[in-house]
Amino acid sequence: MKLFSLEISTRKIAKELELNYQTTLNAIDVVRKSIIAHGKEHVASGNVELDEAYFGGKRKGNRGRGAGGKVPVFGILERNGKVSVNIVPDVSGETLLSLTVKKVKRGSIVYTDKWKSYDALMFCGYKHLKLDHDRRFSRGKVHINGLEGFWSYAKERLAKHHGVSPKKFPLYIKEQEFRYNNKDKDIFEILLNYVTDLVPKVV
Repeated sequence: MKLFSLEISTRKIAKELELNYQTTLNAIDVVRKSIIAHGKEHVASGNVELDEAYFGGKRKGNRGRGAGGKVPVFGILERNGKVSVNIVPDVSGETLLSLTVKKVKRGSIVYTDKWKSYDALMFCGYKHLKLDHDRRFSRGKVHINGLEGFWSYAKERLAKHHGVSPKKFPLYIKEQEFRYNNKDKDIFEILLNYVTDLVPKVV
């Protein structure tokens, strides 16, 4: 668990501890499941960024299309606060607005790019400010640089695993959410408390 908290790969942990790779992976999956089991629902407020990204797959997909076997992930980031990510079946307006209403307090200022699925935000009780990425990446406070930073953070770390199965992807993306939200803390102590509790079957 200490080696996991230091972001050592499963293969290196197995070698260091002289354990079978599959045994090591099973143990680490228990830790990942404990992260999901202890996740608390957070309602963002104030200045909030929304964006979606695609993970996995062998070829790039166009925006709004999960081409090449990619998994769409919707992100919500409260500036100076936490990030929350959810795997979604699609990036339609119905899907993204439904999650936004559940996870973002009405009256918040919401920042997005110009993806059409966000067009109805102003009718859902939010002040909606959007940025045209084709022209610039920021306009004063109007940007989604925080979420873009998280996507880069997550993809860089997931790339080290050289491919994650769709079945286990929820474990890995929630791990990145957890690490990002606790990047200024000693996560070993947090994980130690997590795994001592009964871990329900979440995947």
